Amino acid sequence: MPYEDTHTSTAGSIPAAKLGGARKAAEPGQNAMKRLQTELMQLMTSPAPGVSAFPSADGNLLSWRATIEGPDDTPYAGLTFKLSFEFPSNYPYAPPTVLFSTPIYHPNVDFSGRICLDILKDKWTAAYNTQTVLLSLQSLLGEPNNASPLNGEAAELWDKNPALFKTKVMDRHKDLEDD
Repeated sequence: MPYEDTHTSTAGSIPAAKLGGARKAAEPGQNAMKRLQTELMQLMTSPAPGVSAFPSADGNLLSWRATIEGPDDTPYAGLTFKLSFEFPSNYPYAPPTVLFSTPIYHPNVDFSGRICLDILKDKWTAAYNTQTVLLSLQSLLGEPNNASPLNGEAAELWDKNPALFKTKVMDRHKDLEDD
């Protein structure tokens, strides 16, 4: 049996004997997967009214589909919206990419479904989760941030002509089939 020197090493190498714990380090995305499994269990065991989310049918835990029911006493009451969530491998330290799949007329959502919401950008913290994002989006439906619109016309109509705003909401909304 050849002699193996575990006490000295060449520059840049680490002896195998000192790597013991390093081999067990999580692969990229492993922490994200564990966190998403925990969030899924929370969503299933303690659902919040009017919101739901589940991994996509293909079984990819980094890709979810969600729904939000429009809040009462808003132009979105009685409507259901589908969204997509794409989680980065460093989730929860970076926010998911969230898009409305259902066409929506809203001051903070563009016609591609992109959302202007601070917690999905620079105000993100690892304390947020899928459910808090969904509840924030549901709240945004009734309380848009008209100071930072993606749809300027919608922001203007929200304040100046609620009846026309509601008409445009209904014209734009289309129910989508389940994936």
